[in-house]
Amino acid sequence: MNTFSLPSQGEYPPYYETYISKLTKANFSDLLIAQIEQLKTFLIPKPIGWYSTPYASGKWSPKELLGHLTDTERIMTFRALCIARGDKNPFPGFDQDPYVVNGQFNAIPMEVLLADFEAQRRAILSLVQTLPEPSFQEIGNANGKPISTRALLWIIPGHFEHHFHVLQHLY
Repeated sequence: MNTFSLPSQGEYPPYYETYISKLTKANFSDLLIAQIEQLKTFLIPKPIGWYSTPYASGKWSPKELLGHLTDTERIMTFRALCIARGDKNPFPGFDQDPYVVNGQFNAIPMEVLLADFEAQRRAILSLVQTLPEPSFQEIGNANGKPISTRALLWIIPGHFEHHFHVLQHLY
């Protein structure tokens, strides 16, 4: 399996430092698998009503947060694939809020949301195995800013760390 290092500053917009800074020099694949297990261990024992209850008015429920994670990972993975394959078309940004509203995640059983998250993670790992080493350093354009393939991929576990911390401490 390909291994690739954390991106350097300059390979991603400063906004993403919030996520990248949460990561260590861990192995990417091991980290993605560990986060699946971390999430399951945390969520499975919770009572049913907990999953659909936001921690404050106007905030997402745990189900909505999990749906947001999965949707964002799909978007980042798609961008990474395109950039790795040399696509020079700019990719638009996305507004996360309509994704959560239209996802209607509170109507989906938690077991299904967890299985979907895990399937997405395994799809990322499968993709990473097929990427030639030089493609991790390809630079594309997303939301009007330059970003590398490896930055997009590393943002995924960093984004997870950010939201998992919120899930653990505010819900």
